[in-house]
Amino acid sequence: MIPYGKQDISQADIDAVVDVLKSDYLTQGPKGPLFEESLIKYTGAQHALVVNSATSALHIACLALGLGKGDWLWTSPITFVASANCGLYCGASVDFVDIDKNTYNMSVAALKAKLEKAKVQGNLPKVVVPVHLCGQPCDMKAIHELSREYGFSIIEDASHAIGGKFFEEPVGNCRYSDITVFSFHPVKIVTTAEGGAALTNSDELADKMALYRSHGVTRSPELMTEEPHGVWYYQQVELGFNYRMTELQAALGVSQMQRLDSFVARRHQLSKRYDTLLAGLPLLLPHQLEKSYSGLHLYVIRLKLDQIELPHKEVFSRLRGRGIGVNLHYIPVHTQPYYKNMGFQYGDYPEAEKYYAEAISLPMFHLMSEAQQGEVVAALTDVLGGIK
Repeated sequence: MIPYGKQDISQADIDAVVDVLKSDYLTQGPKGPLFEESLIKYTGAQHALVVNSATSALHIACLALGLGKGDWLWTSPITFVASANCGLYCGASVDFVDIDKNTYNMSVAALKAKLEKAKVQGNLPKVVVPVHLCGQPCDMKAIHELSREYGFSIIEDASHAIGGKFFEEPVGNCRYSDITVFSFHPVKIVTTAEGGAALTNSDELADKMALYRSHGVTRSPELMTEEPHGVWYYQQVELGFNYRMTELQAALGVSQMQRLDSFVARRHQLSKRYDTLLAGLPLLLPHQLEKSYSGLHLYVIRLKLDQIELPHKEVFSRLRGRGIGVNLHYIPVHTQPYYKNMGFQYGDYPEAEKYYAEAISLPMFHLMSEAQQGEVVAALTDVLGGIK
């Protein structure tokens, strides 16, 4: 089976992890800060906090922004559930903004219309979470302008987008957001096995996220309510969590970051080749905005079902049957049973639902060979052979 995504682990990566296993620190040692420094250097953000998952990063980002009961978080319905769940973890309410039919990211037009209506109703969001689907950045400049007009904070869910650029600047620099979140899951562009990071240019937000990451505990005298009892002394000043990243993960991340640009460049090579090889088939190929450079975590096609004899599900199943590990990113969050129990229903976000009915993620990973890509194209061509 050719997987839809796969990590690329080099001998240097292995050696970096083995060195940690032989060291004095398996957690809370020097590698975490070193990984954070590599993210700061790459993106230009002022602060980076590495954590055990992007979900944890989203959670502490929401907490740092003061999201809580009575507040609203808005995000895209085409994302993994964590982009919405982070609001629920804080006791807030969650709503969605439909996607753009070309980019599959949050529609700026739909966001603007929803904000205008929410202002009249008195339920504007406190936090908006645009998701850089497949690695292509959202129109962050336009979303940022709306945030200044309507007073909401922005968390960029850039789980797919490390290595990408917006207006020639790195995703993660937080020029148009309060906080940016990365994921380092094995199928992502850079991996730490499990892991994530939250980046910000705010000293205050960085300090708050650092507390939430590690039990709400501090050793900083300026944050304490009394003089330290001794060098051993610490205080819990917030209700925090154990969201720390281990030294093993951080060491792997430091090593992986050295190849980030080559990883993304290889994905662009594969994407261009897919574009050429699939051009004659009844498909919509990925649309790339000129002002952005995608991290290309995913290569998503959409079936032109009116030109194909087979239904979407059958095309997917036949490709899997041919050893092609296709996937579907994502099931619209508002159609999940947990969210339907809140009152969401089919028909709420038509562009997202149409996307779901047509989308298939083709294999895309750094080590993918042209021969493997040829197998994917041949299988897809054969499955779609029956064209109306």
